[in-house]
Amino acid sequence: MMDSVPMTREGYNKIKAEIERLENEEMPAVTEKIAEAREEGDLKENAEYHAQRENQGMLMAKIHELKSKIARASIVDVSQLPKDEVVFGCTVTVEDVAYGDEEQFTLVGAGEEDYDTGKILVTSPFGQGLIGKKVGDTAEVEVPAGKLKFKILKIEFES
Repeated sequence: MMDSVPMTREGYNKIKAEIERLENEEMPAVTEKIAEAREEGDLKENAEYHAQRENQGMLMAKIHELKSKIARASIVDVSQLPKDEVVFGCTVTVEDVAYGDEEQFTLVGAGEEDYDTGKILVTSPFGQGLIGKKVGDTAEVEVPAGKLKFKILKIEFES
C-alpha cells in the first residue's frame, strides 16, 4: 500500500528530526547496552541482552515506519485549498447529532497528530468522513459501534 501521506512542511521537518534523533541518540545507546549485556556471559540465559535486542528491533521498526512516511510524503500548501469546505489544515467545529455535543478538530498530516488537543489525521476514517463537507452539511462516520453523525457548524483556518 503506497498511498501518499499528506503533511505540511512543519510535519515533514518534525518527522525528519525524529528520525535523526532515533538514529543518532537512541540507537547508539541501545547498541552500547547490548555490548554491556553481552560481556556478562552466557547469552542464552541473559535476560538483559535479550531485552536490549528486542528494544533494538522495535527502534528499527519505528525508524523504518518514519522513513516510509517521509518517502511517501506529499507536502500540502494549505493556502491553495478551498476555504468554504472541510479540507486538510482546517479546524472544523462539529455537533454530534445524537447527543448535541460540540467538538472541534483540526485535520493534520503525519507527524502533527495530537489526539489530546483535537489534531486528527486527515487520512483517518474520521478525517475522511469530514473531508469535502460544508457548513450545514451532516457527515456520517463509520465506527465499530455503527455510524456517527456530525453536523458541520464552522470551518476555520489559521492565518
